[in-house]
Amino acid sequence: MLTGRRSMDKNRPSGEHNLVEWARPYLGEKRRLYRLIDPRLEGNFSIKGAQKAAQLACHCLSRDPKARPLMSEVVEALRPLLNLKDMASSSFHYQALQAERSSRQQQLANGNGQLKNGAYLNGQLSSKNGRPRVITNISHASPYRQSPRQNGKVS
Repeated sequence: MLTGRRSMDKNRPSGEHNLVEWARPYLGEKRRLYRLIDPRLEGNFSIKGAQKAAQLACHCLSRDPKARPLMSEVVEALRPLLNLKDMASSSFHYQALQAERSSRQQQLANGNGQLKNGAYLNGQLSSKNGRPRVITNISHASPYRQSPRQNGKVS
C-alpha cells in the first residue's frame, strides 16, 4: 500500500525485485520511510499514518508466523489512519527527499533529455523492453500499465 509496487517485479533494478526484501530495511526507520512511499502520492498522505502503516507492515513481515497480526487486526489498525490530516508535503524530510529526487533526475538526464535506461522525458517515447510507452513526468511515471477496465467494462 505504501509503495504502489507489486510484490515481485523483475523489471525493477537488482535488489528491488522482491518488495518485502527491498522494503524491510526502510520500515523500521522513520527518516528512511519516505523512500518507500509511492512518489505519485506527491506528499498527499499523513506522516503519522504512513509511520503506523509501516509499523503494521513490519509486524506482518515478522519471521515468526505467530507474531503476525490477524487480518481483522490489520483492518482495525488501518481504519483510524484514514482520518489523519498531517500531510507529508509540509514536512522538512519530505521536501528534502523531493529535492534529492529532482537532483538525481537531473544527473540521470543527459543533454537531449534521454535517461540511462533509454526512456525519454517530456512525453517522448521510451522503448524499454521493446514496448513503446509515453512518460510525461518521470518522477510520477508508473512502471505498471493502466488496466483496460474502466467503470468495470473492458474498453
